Amino acid sequence: MAATSRRTLGRNLSTDSTAFFLCDMQEKFKPHIKFFAEILEVAQRMVCASKILSIPLFVTEQYPNGLGKTVEDLDVTSAVDVYPKTVFSMLIPEVQRELETRRNIKSIVLFGIETHVCIQQTALDLLGKDYDVHVVADACSSRSMMDRQFAYERLRQAGAIVTTSESVLLQLVGDKNHAHFKEIQGVIKVSAPTSGL
Repeated sequence: MAATSRRTLGRNLSTDSTAFFLCDMQEKFKPHIKFFAEILEVAQRMVCASKILSIPLFVTEQYPNGLGKTVEDLDVTSAVDVYPKTVFSMLIPEVQRELETRRNIKSIVLFGIETHVCIQQTALDLLGKDYDVHVVADACSSRSMMDRQFAYERLRQAGAIVTTSESVLLQLVGDKNHAHFKEIQGVIKVSAPTSGL
């Protein structure tokens, strides 16, 4: 109960206090991750929305020398940076330092792979630092659906908000009169693909 009352229950998601974290969407994972094409499509809409809404985008790559760069389908040239890592959590010292310079950031929207490893460990680290964490379920996956489903369960228990891309994007604009509502409406016009959920 204390954790719930301390947090905002996700209600304070806004463009001026949110960052997007894109985790390890790399070439070598393509054949191994369930529903990779579907979550890639949703990741594309999130990256596009980050540009429209001027939300800082942080991108990591797990051991890129061995696992390749971020898939070419994702244009991450607008990212704050693309951070190579060998640990599983995205909250490496370089990312922490950059976040500390952006004291307005209170909420992190997290998506990518794998749900039960890098996504989960990143979310737990962020929750430990009192960020509100929104995990985009239709933009996260694993090699195993059991791992994916139990990761969502653990993330909920830990206090993360497991949600969908459309829910996040419409909450960020909040009103049909928002200056970028029509652009975001265009991004979500076609429903997100079904990804085994």
